Amino acid sequence: MNAPRKAPTFEPFEIAGPAGMLECLYLPAATDTPRGIVLVAHPNPTEGGTFTNKVVHTLAKTLSRLGYAAYCPNLRGVGRSAGTHSRGEHEPDDMAAVLAHARAAHPAITRVVLAGFSFGTLVQSRLRQRLTDAEVEGMILIGPAVSRYDFPAVPPDTLVIHGEEDEVIALAAVLDWARPQQLPILVVPGVGHFFHGRLGQLGQLVEAQWKLRG
Repeated sequence: MNAPRKAPTFEPFEIAGPAGMLECLYLPAATDTPRGIVLVAHPNPTEGGTFTNKVVHTLAKTLSRLGYAAYCPNLRGVGRSAGTHSRGEHEPDDMAAVLAHARAAHPAITRVVLAGFSFGTLVQSRLRQRLTDAEVEGMILIGPAVSRYDFPAVPPDTLVIHGEEDEVIALAAVLDWARPQQLPILVVPGVGHFFHGRLGQLGQLVEAQWKLRG
């Protein structure tokens, strides 16, 4: 079993993306031997969403503790990343470039997890459509923005967590999206979209659910 070590810190870096430079954060796995790669996509940049978002960092830190090398890009038009925000049309191309970089940096790792919050769930769900089951270990979607975009179906083992009192994406809309897929939703009582005051609980839920997968 991997032995825990000193908690890593986020490291900034840049890569060439399809629309120009992409500004990214990298959080190494907090174990001696990484078991996988996780890509984390940020919320809507037109409402202030960037790779510094607290839910993004909670996801990255949680998966890092579980042995995943975490990559958190600022998608096109966000922060210092080149390009223009396209409401999820071209952002999956940016994430695909980050995935290619991560795979090159960790050639021995085959496990890949796609994680996202709000708008980021759309980006990851659309990227997932391009990848095979063999390429993706799983998905983690927090507050999926299903009522704002043409949102695809996702694999049946996707972990979806939503706040009961989400003021941005109504829980009823998420259930309407999930129902035809027979997709379970983990609902957190008394929580809004941004999990204010409950980020620790969010991390615990993700960790517990992911450990159940083995």
